[in-house]
Formats: sequence, structure tokens, C-alpha cells
Amino acid sequence: MSDLPPCPSCASEYCYEDNAMYICPECGHEWSTDTAAEDNDQREIRDANGNVLMDGDTVTVIKDLKVKGSSLVVKVGTKVKNIRIIEGDHDIDCKIDGIGAMQLKSEFVKKV
Repeated sequence: MSDLPPCPSCASEYCYEDNAMYICPECGHEWSTDTAAEDNDQREIRDANGNVLMDGDTVTVIKDLKVKGSSLVVKVGTKVKNIRIIEGDHDIDCKIDGIGAMQLKSEFVKKV
């Protein structure tokens, strides 16, 4: 495939270029090719040790985390594969075995 940037709205990898715009077919988001390079440089998420996190990394949880709305707990040492960096207070989107899809704060994980 090509080396087009992922969608900044939904992080889909199936974007395409149309004149001076990138378009995401999954969510319909459009952004200019000029701002795509600027957005990637500004966004840098770091783990608890200061390592830069990227989409697709594997991380380990460093603190027991209670899951809101349930009695489940994400235990220390839980390995989370194939993370996705997102905007907001909880900046990691992932799936944890036995729990399901959830969002984590980068300050509670370390890169493996």
C-alpha cells in the first residue's frame, strides 16, 4: 500500500488522497495534505518511563486499575498488545483479554 497518514479522527489506515485533501472512507473526515505533516509532529505520547508510544506498540500495566462500572480490575503486569494512540485524557485505546475494549492513560503503562 501507500504511505498515506492514518485518519486523525478515527485512526483508520484506509485513507486516500483527492487533489490537496486526504479523505477517510470510514468516518468521512477530510483534512488538507499541508496540515497532515504538522499534526504528526506535534502529538507525542509518552509512557511512565518517558518512552514515546506509537500505534501498534505493546505495553504493560504498572498499577492495578479498577474498571469503572464493574467489579473487574486490570492487574499489574497485564500485557496489552497493538495499542492505538487517541486524543483526550485517556490517550490509549486497546483491547485487554478477559475485559474487552477500553481506554488507558499513558502514565499507567510502560513500553515492552
